[in-house]
Amino acid sequence: MSAPIPIFQASTGSNDDWPRDGTAAIASQLKSGYNHAVSAMWQAERQLHKGMFIYPVFLSANPDLEERITSLPNQYRRGVNKLIPFLAPLVAKGLHSVILFGSPPGADVKDAAGSMADSLQGPIMPAIPRLREAFPDLYIIADVSLCEYTDHGHCAVLFEDGTVDNEASVARVSDVALSFAKAGVHCVAPSDMSDGRIRAIKLKLLSARLESKVAVMSYSAKYASCFYGPFREAAASAPAFGDRKRYLLPPPARGLARKAMIRDLREGADMIMVKPAYPDIISDGKQLSDVPVVAMQVSGEFAMIHAAAAAGVFDLKAGAFETTEVIVRSGADAILSYFTPEFLDWLS
Repeated sequence: MSAPIPIFQASTGSNDDWPRDGTAAIASQLKSGYNHAVSAMWQAERQLHKGMFIYPVFLSANPDLEERITSLPNQYRRGVNKLIPFLAPLVAKGLHSVILFGSPPGADVKDAAGSMADSLQGPIMPAIPRLREAFPDLYIIADVSLCEYTDHGHCAVLFEDGTVDNEASVARVSDVALSFAKAGVHCVAPSDMSDGRIRAIKLKLLSARLESKVAVMSYSAKYASCFYGPFREAAASAPAFGDRKRYLLPPPARGLARKAMIRDLREGADMIMVKPAYPDIISDGKQLSDVPVVAMQVSGEFAMIHAAAAAGVFDLKAGAFETTEVIVRSGADAILSYFTPEFLDWLS
């Protein structure tokens, strides 16, 4: 039986402390592998690149509107006539994808079924062909939800008692998804968390012969987070009563998120999303699936990073990189990020 390999200890000045016969354990010496910027870069299992970024944009039904969103630094509601010239230089810098969120013109056009979601007078439907024409290679995703368009502000069709009518919600959300698909998006992203919506959307895409042309990115693990406040201002989507805790996932739940991701994968989701970008849930999604895992750095986190940087807590770029690299390290293949315009410059 061989003698145990001696462990290196701090030198006391004696030449006898470090064995010279090749038997010293050296596996504990790690710094040599990342003592240079290049070798440190190689330690990352996956590198950030421009193709990972999906830019969330807020569309107005008013084609000429450009309005600052006060709680989201550097973000605007734009009509399509303003959005196209804004996106053009970003596409030239390497922007690969956008996700469209609608912002209806006012409460007077909202109703119980969210009719404006797929209306030709709404923000999304008229913009899709314009964006496809302006940017033929840009991958266009449309968020599919009702909360921006319903008079009650919830993501679903409701019973009279205010609870979710799941079957009616699935029917309505899948109709909206099909409308967006027919208008020309590359991908629909249902964010309502209704049970069975992925299967319903897939079946309607099949019936329209669009099953091989339009992907379904499911918000499979969407949590009832407190970090959505700025988004709800941007999309005018705050609930008129109650909250969304009975149909979005509770933040402490991990097993429930795994069940939701497995369910959506079985129903045919082409991609799954985690929102907010909780690292453990992203890692679970990557372990469970063979499809791309997408994560969203949500509006509240984005606003917090800006606020902390403005207060001198840390450098804005450093904070953006660290939080985004953690998302990628956790297993995300793509990231919805309000920092996308900055990363197009930072990664050049």
